[in-house]
Amino acid sequence: MSEPHASQSSNSLSLPAQIEALLYAVGEPLPLSALAEVLRVDVAEVEAALAALAEQCRTRGVRVQRLGNRVQLVTAPEMSEAIQTLLNLEEPNRLSSAALETLAIIAYNQPITKPQLEMIRGVNCDGVIQTLLARNLIQELGRAETVGHPMRYGVSFEFLQYFGLSSVAELPPVEHLDVLPHMREASTGAATSPNGAHAPQAASDG
Repeated sequence: MSEPHASQSSNSLSLPAQIEALLYAVGEPLPLSALAEVLRVDVAEVEAALAALAEQCRTRGVRVQRLGNRVQLVTAPEMSEAIQTLLNLEEPNRLSSAALETLAIIAYNQPITKPQLEMIRGVNCDGVIQTLLARNLIQELGRAETVGHPMRYGVSFEFLQYFGLSSVAELPPVEHLDVLPHMREASTGAATSPNGAHAPQAASDG
């Protein structure tokens, strides 16, 4: 008989419950591989347990938020206003149209380089990229293997929190609606992580 996994033998909690406890304790994104190593299970088992946990959390006060191979727990976006009041947090200002447009392009085309972004927008994007990086709404994903090796960009966990998303898979199909109004509306319900981290504040950035 094979030796039971630590997650099965150490306590009576289900694997989704154990993952929930670890994510809550850490309070920041964790790689799936780290969860698998700690719990002594396969990554595939972690994937299945996360899917189960995400389903369980749909009617609870926390949500499973995932970006690539990292995952974390955040509060339900519906609780944003109450949490802001409880923690005396300032309500984040809305992003400018230029920032929203740039975010939408990055979100739907990531990883994307600045030259590609400027080709789509038709304007220089140095300023807005720096603004979005400063607000942690986008992240650098390494350099492209093309001429000049430009930096590639993608959205961050803070982006998901700002728009109250569990993953980029929840973004609406771009062919079905005007993305910018949707993102403006979504930005009013930001999530927070259990350790109190809040979606980044944004200012008018042109």
